[in-house]
Amino acid sequence: MLLLWAVVALATFCGFVALGTWQVHRLAWKHDLIARVSERIHAVPVPAPAEADWPAVSAQRDEYRRVTVTGTFLNEDETFVQATTDYGGGYWVLTPLRQANGGYVLVNRGFVTPERRDPAMRGTAQPEGEMTITGLLRVTEPGGGFLRHNAPADGRWYSRDVQAIGAQLGLAPMAPYFVDEAAAPGARPPGEIAGPPSRWPVPGLTVVHFRDNHLSYAITWYLLALMVAAATGYVAYLEYRQRRGGRHATGEHSS
Repeated sequence: MLLLWAVVALATFCGFVALGTWQVHRLAWKHDLIARVSERIHAVPVPAPAEADWPAVSAQRDEYRRVTVTGTFLNEDETFVQATTDYGGGYWVLTPLRQANGGYVLVNRGFVTPERRDPAMRGTAQPEGEMTITGLLRVTEPGGGFLRHNAPADGRWYSRDVQAIGAQLGLAPMAPYFVDEAAAPGARPPGEIAGPPSRWPVPGLTVVHFRDNHLSYAITWYLLALMVAAATGYVAYLEYRQRRGGRHATGEHSS
């Protein structure tokens, strides 16, 4: 029985140590990711990947890269994706941008409240003609949101699934990413809302945030390993005392 306890304790100790070490590696990876993303969002904008480069686009290499994209908006093909921002509940306005080569890129032009889904209620004219948009490259979000699936036929979108949106609109080829349009120069950053915006949709509300709990997780696993080691040592000490006491009792009885 004691041998079985020792085997279980050793396996548990090793498992906790392995989990703690894995969290340490995740911590290093997360800090590297945060550093890379921080560098990207403050870098000088570069042209968005061209169609020939679309197959190589990935979240690890391209997510949150500052890019520019040029084309003409198809304002009649706006798609509304449910969103929640500092302005409350509403929608992201995703509008296809037709490029000169015939390809399409979805641009997240910003946030609108439900009553401003109608362009006539936004107080600003729709963009017309060829223009260049600066923003953050975001990788497609297939499927939907948490416990909610996109329903293209019903016009209900919970994630920015660019391929599904492109298929619903009948637009191809569609870039495997979308671009979050940047805020106008001088605009307040997200989280510093001072009042109603002067324009709708409201761009530049991208929240770049990564959960970074790996250090606390690592400490927790290592503490659990230490507790297992301490408990095992205590049990071993009790067993040693019991056996030593038994030997002494046997010796006294024999004398």
